[in-house]
Amino acid sequence: MEISASLVKELREKTGISIRECQQALKETNGDMTKAVEYLRKKGEQMVAKKECRTTKAGIVGSYIHQDSKQAALVKLLCETDFVAKNEEFVSLAHNIAMQIVALRPKWTQPSQIPAEIMEKEKEIYESEVDAKKPKEIKEKIINGKLEKFYVQNCLLKQPYIKDDSQTIEQLIAALVGKLGEKIELKEFVLFSI
Repeated sequence: MEISASLVKELREKTGISIRECQQALKETNGDMTKAVEYLRKKGEQMVAKKECRTTKAGIVGSYIHQDSKQAALVKLLCETDFVAKNEEFVSLAHNIAMQIVALRPKWTQPSQIPAEIMEKEKEIYESEVDAKKPKEIKEKIINGKLEKFYVQNCLLKQPYIKDDSQTIEQLIAALVGKLGEKIELKEFVLFSI
């Protein structure tokens, strides 16, 4: 299938990914724009996995102060080089993540940071809520579903992005990794409020 230059341009404007990558995505999806965007998103997540062993020795501290001046957040966002740390999109990502923290107030960056005693307590609560007569595998699915909701409410990387809830913060970072070609790591955050 022949892909038009205008279609490639439209996809590039939507994603910011290189022309070559946009052409490839459109060829793989037979010119379907929605599928091409999803293809690029998945490719970005694969890139994140490949870059996992790299070290992040540069980065910035992003900030956001809410308009009421009673809430603020700082976020430490790391990357591999100063070149990327100074990139406008990287800086914007740090600011937007800080804004996300103020808006949704996560407690942890990712599920692995949740203390074991809190996880055990949550599991106990969910187990008591599920009908004891249900088969074991159904109970496990229900409990796992409730745990996923708990992660979304409390873990920053699992939360839907406030400016585009079709993607999580984790996917937002993965998309920028795909675009910039460097490992990006959300190291820590702090939320302040009065």
